[in-house]
Amino acid sequence: MNWADYLVLIISILLIIIVMMQSSKDDINDAFNGSKTDLFKNQKTRGAELFLQRSTLVLGVLFVAFVIVAVVLHTAL
Repeated sequence: MNWADYLVLIISILLIIIVMMQSSKDDINDAFNGSKTDLFKNQKTRGAELFLQRSTLVLGVLFVAFVIVAVVLHTAL
C-alpha cells in the first residue's frame, strides 16, 4: 500500500461519518402518502447544515481524485 491508498481510506471514513451526520430533509411518511409540504421548499441551508453539505462535496471530489491517483500509481508500479 502506498500513501494514496491510505488517503483514500481516511477520506472514505470521513465521508461516511459526514454523510451520517446529515439530517434527512424528507420524512418516510411523505413517500407513501404524497403529502409533501411546500413550506420549507425554498429554505436555504445555514450554519452546521451548510458546513456538512460543503464538506461532503469537498470530500467526495477528493475521494474520486485520490482513487484515480491510486489507480495510476498501482498501474505504474
